[in-house]
Amino acid sequence: MARRIVLTSGKGGVGKTTVCAALGRALARKRKRTLLVDADFGLNNLDVALGMESRVVYDIHDVAEGRCGLSAALLTDDASGLKLLPSTRVDCGRLSKNVLASILARVDDDFDFVLIDCPAGIDEGFHRAVCAADEALVVTTPQPGAIRDADKVLTLLGTYRLHAVGVIVNRVRGDLVVEGRCLSADEIADVLGHPAMAYVPEDDAVAICGQTGAELSYAPSMRAMSMLADNLVDGGRKLYDCTDGYRGVFGRLKMFLRRQI
Repeated sequence: MARRIVLTSGKGGVGKTTVCAALGRALARKRKRTLLVDADFGLNNLDVALGMESRVVYDIHDVAEGRCGLSAALLTDDASGLKLLPSTRVDCGRLSKNVLASILARVDDDFDFVLIDCPAGIDEGFHRAVCAADEALVVTTPQPGAIRDADKVLTLLGTYRLHAVGVIVNRVRGDLVVEGRCLSADEIADVLGHPAMAYVPEDDAVAICGQTGAELSYAPSMRAMSMLADNLVDGGRKLYDCTDGYRGVFGRLKMFLRRQI
């Protein structure tokens, strides 16, 4: 039976969709049968993050309306082999939480992981996506507004019968953490009162991946995603150390040079 995990955030722009795409690829590379579901109707970008937008013929709305079978709507990522169920750009008011859950129930035996990319915020789209999931990962950044909104989302998630809820701290600036100018990922997890599943460093490679759909496996952010995938698979708590490159003499030199740019 597939583990259905919704990726959500209180605030838009924290990198939730990019994290979803990268995590999906990391799981697929570990030979886990992985399906990504874009549940952000109208503002869908998961196909873009994977570089698959030109290949979309049918979407989740077509499946719900019976215009095609589920298998006809699924796309395969050439880089990793994961599957994508694209979202729709039209009004999906008729696609209720029960309909979404019933669509995903069809693939329970076909996948190990189903990652649901949830729209930002806490409106109807949030509840529809969470109702279809058994677990949740809340994506935030070190910014105070993002942390506050993540806390609101975590409070709402507490009203659902989810097996597990974790936090992903994205775009962590290791130099600012070392200098004490930014909360560390540990401190953010403590504030939110939920276990940290991943610390993802600020990384220029993310922008490249988002624009091209390519995957730079050597990049620090991708290594953090691989560690997150390991945590989900084996129940561990391996976390990427975003401050590692900013310690010692060379670390201080690196911080000095970064400030000059």
